Amino acid sequence: MSYTRLIAGVLAGGLLAAACGTAESPGSGSSTGGGSALPLQLVADLDPADAGAVGSSVNQFGFDLLGQLAEDGENTVTSPVSAAALLAMVLAGAGGQTADEMAAVLHLDDSRDVRVGALLRELADTDDVTLSVANALWARDGYPFEENYLAFARDSFGATIDDADLGSQETADEIDAWVRDQTEDRIDGIAEDLGLPSGDAVLVLLNAVYFLGTWTTQFDPADTRDEPFLLADGSTADVPLMHSTDVSVPVVQRDGYQMARLPYGEDERYAMEILLPDHGADLPQLLASLDAAEWAAAVGALQERHVSELALPRFELEWKADLNESLRALGMESAFGGGDFTPMSPENPFLETVVQKTYIRVDEAGTEAAAVTGGMMAQSAGNSFRVDRPFAFTISDSRTGTILFLGTVTDPRG
Repeated sequence: MSYTRLIAGVLAGGLLAAACGTAESPGSGSSTGGGSALPLQLVADLDPADAGAVGSSVNQFGFDLLGQLAEDGENTVTSPVSAAALLAMVLAGAGGQTADEMAAVLHLDDSRDVRVGALLRELADTDDVTLSVANALWARDGYPFEENYLAFARDSFGATIDDADLGSQETADEIDAWVRDQTEDRIDGIAEDLGLPSGDAVLVLLNAVYFLGTWTTQFDPADTRDEPFLLADGSTADVPLMHSTDVSVPVVQRDGYQMARLPYGEDERYAMEILLPDHGADLPQLLASLDAAEWAAAVGALQERHVSELALPRFELEWKADLNESLRALGMESAFGGGDFTPMSPENPFLETVVQKTYIRVDEAGTEAAAVTGGMMAQSAGNSFRVDRPFAFTISDSRTGTILFLGTVTDPRG
């Protein structure tokens, strides 16, 4: 069977609950402003300088988050863009110390940074791959939200906003259906992960990213064969390794690791970067040395080299994480209780849950989901590049320098 595509999808979800002692106020008016809703007015396109700056902020947040999420011996698949977009929509409703903490974790200067929404549209502006980004809010019917907050979510992020009974199974089913539609049925069950239906929930925010691409140079399925992959515990397992021979690949040797770039489509705007620890090094050491500046420096130093053999695992992974504790560890403390969300609502709700779910499939044609493959090089970059031990990966956009997906693969079997 011949495969011809790379697909990636990810979902980030957040749920805000009523503060202690508050209750639904049926007479307070429509949460979305009813007929007074403002028309959608998207901000202008990003100039290259702004795109690079906000992309770097997203990337650094991604590496910070990966440092909290990655566990020895476990696969990790996260999307900095999806998580940052979701949290930026929450940040737009924060004030005081809560806003300061959230902005610092996201590496943003402004609690209502219009560049984030503009970046999402810039990323999706491509015909070479399929990349869709969608945002949606479900607001408790009758709960008093500030109209200027909802207008910002609509206008800057293009978010749809629906009044809903968040305590009903019908709404939970509607949310799950939206997710399935946005991720081509790759991700499901987010409502249950967020604790829905819930009588305490006042706002559900979702961001979904779906990526479908084809390798610029595809692997021949006839050349895929089972070979040993070194696992984190030192044992080996046979996994399907895809092979290409005598190919030109952008590669670079850095301190402790090598990077290779495998592009998608004719324009090669989007690509997967494989970060392979040197012999004698391991994945935790690599992750400890990575940040947005080092990643960007490595990408900028890539040079085309002839590779006699390129070997990459074929794999399919699903991943889910509750991000609350990781975000707290990064400094986002007050948002989860006792914080200031009065710019969102005079009732001052709090952030109860942030969840991310991802799916990824990497095959001879490309990748599907929210993760990437990477690997290990057995010899120098000019000879072969064999991905046969734990590695890190990114999927990124060369135009803005933004990382869409970021993760680690310690066991391609899942």
